[in-house]
Amino acid sequence: MKNSQNKVIISCAVTGSVHTPTMSAHLPLTPEQIAEQAIEAAAAGAAILHLHARDPVDGRPTADPAIFDAFVPHIRDATDAVINITTGGSTRMTLEERLAYPLRAKPEMCSLNMGSMNFSIHPAARRITQWQYDWEKPYVEGMEDLIFRNTFRDIRHILKVLGDECGTRFEFECYDLGHLYNLAHFVDEGLIQGPLFIQGVFGILGGMGPDPENLVTLRTTADRLFGRDGYRFSVLGAGRHQMPLVTMGAILGGNVRVGLEDSLYVAKGQLATSCAEQVRKIRRILNELSLDVATPDEARTMLGLKGRDAVAF
Repeated sequence: MKNSQNKVIISCAVTGSVHTPTMSAHLPLTPEQIAEQAIEAAAAGAAILHLHARDPVDGRPTADPAIFDAFVPHIRDATDAVINITTGGSTRMTLEERLAYPLRAKPEMCSLNMGSMNFSIHPAARRITQWQYDWEKPYVEGMEDLIFRNTFRDIRHILKVLGDECGTRFEFECYDLGHLYNLAHFVDEGLIQGPLFIQGVFGILGGMGPDPENLVTLRTTADRLFGRDGYRFSVLGAGRHQMPLVTMGAILGGNVRVGLEDSLYVAKGQLATSCAEQVRKIRRILNELSLDVATPDEARTMLGLKGRDAVAF
């Protein structure tokens, strides 16, 4: 299982829970917009679609299963992409809220943050003087005093109720080097079996910085913990660091993640008009590097997924 010899999986994180409507008019908020952008991203080459939900009235993050149900089945019917449902939700959601839809949907894949951490973009509020909705400013500023919680017990619970009982596999989100060691702990406990899909996250305030050296450190540490053939890795670069870091990750033998959850831009000072625009850009870069892009079914084989017919939506 040598990553450098395999095709590159493109993941697309469509909307997330961090950015707010004021930050970009192109951020998908309604079920129709989320579905449209996800389907376009899949057509552009994304094999995995990482999905959050938004309140269609004002765009705030929500864990409401009814809202997920308004777009997830539509995406399933329109594309063969792997549907990856967040278990992270937002820093304001309880574990029960975050798991409400994944436990109902039993998807092929879910994201799983591998530790509790400070997670914030509160400095971004200083650059905005006029907000579209009243909730946005206190939401962004309030991140300064919030922690994203995923304790060892929380992670163990998610692995049991989603992994063991639903057959869901995970995108293990590692925002810091210690998260790799947390992952190794659960592997050593026998609670996680390979193939591992590690998502290195760089550039979030509270986690690893976007320095290229950190990417190399993450890669070499994962090699020591799991063996080069014991995992697959992917790279997520936040904000303006998106394209340089994911390109470096691909050169190092990894996979890539783009999307408006991770960055609102497609180039310096240029807002992306859609997630598909970012997918098309990274696909062009991969093609120039003579790297082949994985189809959804190839991604399923590479990651050992249970298949689209085994989900509950």
